Amino acid sequence: MTFIQNLEKRRSYYSINRELPVSEEEVQTIIKTVTEATPDAFNMKSARVVVAFGIKQDQLWDAIYDSFHGEVPREKIDSFKNGYGTVLYYINEKVVSSYQEQFSLYADNFPVWANQSNGMLQSNIWTALREAGIGASLQHYNPMIDEAVAKLLDIPAEWKLIAQMPFGGIGAEPDAKEKEDILQRVMVKR
Repeated sequence: MTFIQNLEKRRSYYSINRELPVSEEEVQTIIKTVTEATPDAFNMKSARVVVAFGIKQDQLWDAIYDSFHGEVPREKIDSFKNGYGTVLYYINEKVVSSYQEQFSLYADNFPVWANQSNGMLQSNIWTALREAGIGASLQHYNPMIDEAVAKLLDIPAEWKLIAQMPFGGIGAEPDAKEKEDILQRVMVKR
């Protein structure tokens, strides 16, 4: 498949399970390779990734549920917990601030660039997982969960949680996407 075909296959999969079409080691290799290949301004390498498998996967989603004191439906949280694992995306703010100090002319841009790079990393990992036959979705329960997750996974204080990506075997395909008039969002000028 081409890059664009893989990108088009990347969807939000909410029906995931613990039956992966590839090994856990292959998932780890995909995540490591994509993390290394994703660009970052000034090559600052600000992104950090934590992958929760097994008991940590269960504990993670239980901690997320508990952080909301029942305000998020248990069924929704359990749909993510039912996956094989979760990728947690972070920005190392210590790295960002060190670049702000080194390159003061661009200081205001480094946090923006770190977020942009993290977004590329999320998209790249999501697409690579889908290419491997794995379904995933991107969740944003932070900042409500930051403290509980940091304690559970022993996350350094200078890491800022950006997003969570539960993944697993595909239990059901999402509904078809409605085609849009892309010219409402893309302009071509000559």
